[in-house]
Parts: sequence; C-alpha cells; structure tokens
Amino acid sequence: MSRPESPVELDARYRLNPSVSLRRERFGALAYHFGNRRLSFLKHPDLVRVVESFDGTCSVRDAFARVGVEERRWPAFVRALGTLRASEMLDVA
Repeated sequence: MSRPESPVELDARYRLNPSVSLRRERFGALAYHFGNRRLSFLKHPDLVRVVESFDGTCSVRDAFARVGVEERRWPAFVRALGTLRASEMLDVA
C-alpha cells in the first residue's frame, strides 16, 4: 500500500534525514532510510540535485532556482518531494 504524499510548501526549508543515504544511479538515485528501511527512487538527476541542496537553510523555491528547475516542472518536483517527506526521507529544518 502506498503512503499519501505529505504537503510540501515552496517556502519551507528541508534537509535530508541523517539516517538516509543517497546512491547515485544512471536514472537519478536510490535513497535508503536505515531507520525505517524504506527505499525510494529519485527518478531524475535534477531531483537528486534538489534533494542534495537541502541543508536546512534554503527554501524549496531557492533550491529549484539554484538547480535550474524550470517553473513548469515545479508541480512534478513538489509531488516527488511530498512522497519523500511521507517516507521520512526529508525532515523539516
């Protein structure tokens, strides 16, 4: 059963959960949470760069700009980030 997405606000600040490890792959990356043992697929290199830029100091909007994500793609990225939040891969800073 899939978990519902957690809402992600563009002005919120996030960081990768300290129990999560990212492994880059050709398609993007695998994220593994050592605490809850969940595995998530980040299916685009741009999404990986956004997640890697989350250090708790910049907003989602800032991360999108920093990585160069076009605004028309933001809704898909917000959905993907919501899934990562629901899987406890991302923490609110």
